[in-house]
Amino acid sequence: MADVSKLVEARYLTALGEPDARAAVTFLGTERIEVLRFVDGDIARYATLGMSVAPMADPTGALADPDRGPRAELVLSVRLAGAETDKVLRPLAVLAASPQVEGVVVAPGASLDVGEPLWPGAPFTSVLVAEPGGLVEDLELDAPLEPVRFLPLLPMTPNEAAWKRVHGASALEERWLSHGTDLRDPHRGSVDLTD
Repeated sequence: MADVSKLVEARYLTALGEPDARAAVTFLGTERIEVLRFVDGDIARYATLGMSVAPMADPTGALADPDRGPRAELVLSVRLAGAETDKVLRPLAVLAASPQVEGVVVAPGASLDVGEPLWPGAPFTSVLVAEPGGLVEDLELDAPLEPVRFLPLLPMTPNEAAWKRVHGASALEERWLSHGTDLRDPHRGSVDLTD
């Protein structure tokens, strides 16, 4: 069987170029999670590596299938604008380990909360998982393995996260779009949530 991590890293190199930094975090009882940083102009992209080694399993299922189940990696894009965004490495690794640690299935439309700022001084403590397929294409694996999906993460302020819980992910994304919100701005405030 193919080494999923090596295939994922090769896909990143094709889509994003060479990483200029990487860090690894290991949580008790989990696979090692790496976070790679790719810089493109004034944008830093932080991408997880290792989350897709095992498929995500439904926590209500009786037995986890070692082959079948969705696989994903996480990608966060942030503008380099004087914020300490490199400190997002550990929170990102925590989110990437959540399927192994908590039995969470990470899918588009989900909210993931780290319970603290994503980096020092960040106005965000959570992210919205967006649809894959834009920046990094899905990675097909040999059957019966499901493809690896590269899920973009969109930082949310606490007010946006609360509003999303009531109105849904698509409504929040539509609000961001209609207000021209720069979701890569590490200093941005909440979008206008008044009707």
